[in-house]
Amino acid sequence: MLTVHHLNNSRSQRILWLLEELEVPYEIKKYYRLPSMRAPPELLAVNPMGKSPVITDGEINIAESGAIIEYIIRKYGQGKLATLAEDSQGAIDDLYFLHYAEGSLMPILVQKLIFSLIPARSPWLIRWFFNFIFNELARQIVEPELKKSVDMVESHLAKKDWLAGGSGPTAADFSMSMCLEILEQERIAHPATVAYVKRLQARPAYRRALLKGGEYSYGPKL
Repeated sequence: MLTVHHLNNSRSQRILWLLEELEVPYEIKKYYRLPSMRAPPELLAVNPMGKSPVITDGEINIAESGAIIEYIIRKYGQGKLATLAEDSQGAIDDLYFLHYAEGSLMPILVQKLIFSLIPARSPWLIRWFFNFIFNELARQIVEPELKKSVDMVESHLAKKDWLAGGSGPTAADFSMSMCLEILEQERIAHPATVAYVKRLQARPAYRRALLKGGEYSYGPKL
């Protein structure tokens, strides 16, 4: 039985969505964030990085969202997801956005989060100073890069229902889902991206995954 080691409010939610789309039998082992928002130490017993998502499939142990998505689709896909000719533009877009999510977009979002957390967790006597410094750093460093990504994704989705241009989600959509849900929730996303997020969140498989996964701040309330 394939097991998803699932952390609340984390990237592992998109792995549950993928498995639900493919109708692959799986079990969930749930872990909960510490008050610091870090993953609990129990995850270190599953994988040396101590983070989620991690899957175990027999003796196979895989971390990293992109690697997990590729593994599941290769082993369990059986043509259930939209198929793309290997030399098509759709296949290139699928490959690009699969890796762009974690390689480019998520690091910007994490940096944005960190720049907001540091002032909030600093001693109150100097909080005003940290607010000024990190707001300015965000304005100069994070926001220009984030704008480029937001505009690029919006331009792409204005022409396609799904990132690879097919009739349904492919690897890229599972990888990008959480990033774009964050943009939508924070009211940074533009109209085509918002419509895309609503479209994926309306899928029955997505909603089943949400019910099974538990706490996930970036999805709709069911």
